[in-house]
Amino acid sequence: MPSIFPTAQDAENAFYDALESADLDAMMAVWADDEEIVCVHPGWPRLAGQDQVREGWRRIFSDSPKMRVQVSQQVAVTAVMVAVHSVHESITLAGETGAQAPVVATNVYLRTAAGWRMVAHHGSVVPGEAQVPHDAPQTLH
Repeated sequence: MPSIFPTAQDAENAFYDALESADLDAMMAVWADDEEIVCVHPGWPRLAGQDQVREGWRRIFSDSPKMRVQVSQQVAVTAVMVAVHSVHESITLAGETGAQAPVVATNVYLRTAAGWRMVAHHGSVVPGEAQVPHDAPQTLH
């Protein structure tokens, strides 16, 4: 039985749980069952549609060791049918002591008949901690 996410935050929590556990089925359960989904991993081209998004996550999970992801500085805007979350991700690979380059990510969720589902994920590497302002405004333009 497919997972049902009653809130966009529930879907976001499941997304990061699947990422940390490198669980492809759990990851794809977060995504909308739609060919209009898009995913951009840092330094990658845009992946569009179920097949490309699934293959991208499969490659990440098979090519990378397990990772720990700390999510911080969330800015969330939620309307009746859509939610946009902007977060900072600090990723540490298994066996490493320091975090990799920080990533800023935008996650977009759509309210569907099957609960909230991800329709877009865009991650970009931040060139350095000094460029990540800790007192950044908590509003979106």
